Amino acid sequence: MNKDCNCTPNQSIHCTVSNCAHHCQDSQYCGLNSIQVGTHEANPTMAECTDCQSFKLK
Repeated sequence: MNKDCNCTPNQSIHCTVSNCAHHCQDSQYCGLNSIQVGTHEANPTMAECTDCQSFKLK
């Protein structure tokens, strides 16, 4: 079990990034109460320009 994630799936935050420390391995949800979304572009125009800034590598 991952000590950084309580692994209580937040059904408001769907996630398929299984190598994130906050990903609940038994479901496709995040274990955080909320996430921070940001961008790496000056003027984002597509979903690919955004990032989950709450991501933490396992």
